[in-house]
Order: sequence, then C-alpha cells, then structure tokens
Amino acid sequence: MTIRHATETDLPAIVAIYNAAIPSRMATADLEPISVESRFLWFKTRSPSQRPIWVIEVEEVIAGWLSFQSFYGRPAYNTTAEISIYIAPQFHRCGLARQLLAQAISESPSLGLKTLVCFIFAHNQPSLNLFETFGFQPWGHLPKVAELDNIERDLIIMGLRITKPVV
Repeated sequence: MTIRHATETDLPAIVAIYNAAIPSRMATADLEPISVESRFLWFKTRSPSQRPIWVIEVEEVIAGWLSFQSFYGRPAYNTTAEISIYIAPQFHRCGLARQLLAQAISESPSLGLKTLVCFIFAHNQPSLNLFETFGFQPWGHLPKVAELDNIERDLIIMGLRITKPVV
C-alpha cells in the first residue's frame, strides 16, 4: 500500500472511482457519471504543497483517493480545507479510507491547515463513523438539502481542529 501525490495520468482512475460511487447515492450529490475532461480544471487547480490530491495504491492499482479543497474560496478561510475520500468498491472495508484520513490529519499542519471539514450525507453511516473515529464532530446539519431518487436527504458538516503534536 502506497499513498502518493496524484499525477495527471491518474485522473482517469480518479474519475472512475468517483463515478463508481454515484449509483449508491451515499457519497456524492452527482446523479450522472462525470467525464475526465470535466475534472481536468479541478485537478489542475490543486497544489501538492497546499491542496493536494493523493491516491492510494494497492499492488500498483489505484484503489482510492483523497482531495483537499479550499473552503468557501475566501482568504480568511485559507487555513481550512474540505476533504473528500473515495475508495473503489472492490477495496471497501479494507482500511484504506482510514489510512488516507490519518495521513490527511497528520500532514495538515505542513499544508498550513488548522481546520478540516467534510460534508457527509446523514444516511452514510460508514463515513460518519470513520470521521468520528478520528475526532471529527458534527458542526452542522442541513435538513433535506439534497434530493436523490426522489428522496430528500440531510447533509452533515463534520469538522476537526488540527492540533500540532507536542514534541
């Protein structure tokens, strides 16, 4: 298992993993698959030193990814990032999301981050449990803000303040 910075050549695998999450209606509000071309600008706006995208490989296969995204797009929020994690279905329940999240928390100070947030559907109990395990707390509840297959869904905002380890 290896976690590394994503490269442009990883983009098709990143998009395929994302698209695999759409039918479950658990992890994304997209309702139809996206294209590699539609994610090119998203990828290009990431910076390994500030807002990286990481992939996790298992036996040289990209099994998942994590991205940091600027929160709210205004300078006062520069020390806060939204994180997203997606794991390929065949690698679910293998602990890969846990490894990505642990690294994200550990590396946040070197990325200039003091706060991490994530947006999780209230019915996505596995993701809520994962983030709670790492100390994320519910910071917001947006009732019925998404409609997935004619079912209104709540969104939970989870947050974590990053504290530097005591040396």
